[in-house]
Amino acid sequence: MTNNNTKISITFPDGNSKEYDKGITGYKIAESIAKSLAKEAIAVEINNEISDLSLEINNDSKLKIIKRNDDEALELIRHDCAHVMAEAVQELFPETQVTIGPAIDNGFYYDFAREKAFIPDDLEIIEKKMHEIIKRNSSFVREVWNRDEAISFFKNKKEEYKAELISDLPKDENITIYKQGDWTDLCKGPHLPSTKHVGKAFKLMKVAGAYWRGDSSNTMLTRIYGTAWRNEEELNNYLIMLEEAEKRDHRKLGREMNLFHFQEESPGSVFWHTKGWLLFQTLVNYMKKRQDAAGYEEINTPDIMDRSLWEKSGHWDKFGENMFTTEEREDRLYALKPMNCPGAVQVYKQGIKSYRDLPLKLSEFGKVHRYEPSGALHGLMRVRGFTQDDAHIFCTEDQITEECKTVCSLIISIYKDFGFENIHIKYSDRPEKRVGSDEIWDKSEEALKIAIEATGLSYKHNPGEGAFYGPKIEFVLRDAIGRDWQCGTLQVDLNLPSRLSANYIAEDGQKYAPVMLHRALFGSIERFIGILIENYSGRLPLWLSPTQIVIATITSDADLYAKEVLKLFKENDLRVEIDIRNEKIGYKIREHSTAKIPILVIIGKQEAEKRELSIRRLGSNNTETSNLETVVNDLKIQSKSP
Repeated sequence: MTNNNTKISITFPDGNSKEYDKGITGYKIAESIAKSLAKEAIAVEINNEISDLSLEINNDSKLKIIKRNDDEALELIRHDCAHVMAEAVQELFPETQVTIGPAIDNGFYYDFAREKAFIPDDLEIIEKKMHEIIKRNSSFVREVWNRDEAISFFKNKKEEYKAELISDLPKDENITIYKQGDWTDLCKGPHLPSTKHVGKAFKLMKVAGAYWRGDSSNTMLTRIYGTAWRNEEELNNYLIMLEEAEKRDHRKLGREMNLFHFQEESPGSVFWHTKGWLLFQTLVNYMKKRQDAAGYEEINTPDIMDRSLWEKSGHWDKFGENMFTTEEREDRLYALKPMNCPGAVQVYKQGIKSYRDLPLKLSEFGKVHRYEPSGALHGLMRVRGFTQDDAHIFCTEDQITEECKTVCSLIISIYKDFGFENIHIKYSDRPEKRVGSDEIWDKSEEALKIAIEATGLSYKHNPGEGAFYGPKIEFVLRDAIGRDWQCGTLQVDLNLPSRLSANYIAEDGQKYAPVMLHRALFGSIERFIGILIENYSGRLPLWLSPTQIVIATITSDADLYAKEVLKLFKENDLRVEIDIRNEKIGYKIREHSTAKIPILVIIGKQEAEKRELSIRRLGSNNTETSNLETVVNDLKIQSKSP
């Protein structure tokens, strides 16, 4: 720390420090290091927070110069692209009001209020105007305005939505306005130095409906989605990935594989077909086996419980808007459970627990129900009713680290069994809406951080994204085409057991509330199945496939032998079907390949006479011919679950 009141100390990522005059900007600091760095700089990170290059720095700080190739640049580019799009829209369609437009994963969107909704044909015109605005190279200029003046300014422009946003901001919050040329928007920032830094690597993707502030009782707006990247290569790679993702869409493959369907009478709920339910149960049975070996005891709790329990747990206050409730009868109101944890605590509370009973690991394949807006529903990936492979570990504070390490080890092992090797972790701390004291949160967060670090796995900090009752870590899987999927979670909870009066007798004879670790490994089983289908493009590993083998005959002369083979396969616990229809073998092969059957056993007159089998694997044009006994033994080994 410097003692000079006119000087501040800036510490760089390499640990070196340097003194500067108070009020210096990030740009000037970059320039003092090298003029070439100042040219490359697009923003600055001050004490782990991204800021404009032009922001004055008045206190000792840790500082990092952000350049276009840095990962942090992507969100800035996308955010600024949203602003450029909004300016383009208002230049082309002056009657349009702009509302909210954030950066999101892989891109950005902006919601617009307009009498006539935008259509896909408008996107090309808007995109062309965006390129014009970028070429103008207008600086992003930050200003702090008086609240009343800001409200008046936007009302005079007939920007009622912006005026409403300002009115709803906390009274002590600065009203920050950004200008780019003659265009003005309400925004916290930060931004790039000017519009030219957005670059050319963007594309407008689609239009959709969206309610103002996500509330279905509010006005319907038009949302325009776009994608933006640091360079053309990244953009092209992303567009190619989208094409590949479309081919792998689990909804399309689910139909072709006859796994499940959805229908309007029960939006966001899955109708599982026989094969889909078999796949579902294969995952459940695999997880039961792994959990049993890890010392879990399985329980099951009611789907519907009285409002009073949800009030005690904190869900009614913090999560109530996402819960489905019944009509009030017999002076009681019930809710479908959105989470399994309060039910697990009720099971834990049956009988006196001693410290010798801990850790107690209670697992549950519990069906939960959460309200999701209709527009957000997306096949198996976003549903209203889903099954969690939940478990709740009740332990002492001294056991937190070891139990978290054990869970982390288990989950990494499980993902590898399903073919996922590229795994990373996000650590999320206290959200704004939460239960429990700061002291409890301090303890919970510290305990979970120690546990993560003890695993030796790298992790990314995700500030403010914890559950309302405790901090959490999320396990993120990268699939075969480079997409990231958040699946498993582990949460440390020092709140819920106390709220629901759970306790144990410690070694000193006193009662204490246990720590509760919430963990889900697949997360949602429905969603995990969707991820598996897309990751494997429907070509599931043999052990997972609902139908592992189809026996297809070439001629009716082979039917008797085919039925004998069918019986033998079933006796060896292989999931097999037979196709002895009077159809050409080429037709049968195409049909079963479309249904993603891993193995076709083709039997003609020659195979029947020699008691052999011809094997054709999905994705290959080659056939392997072996005797019956060899094929059965090989397939038994290949189809075993990990």
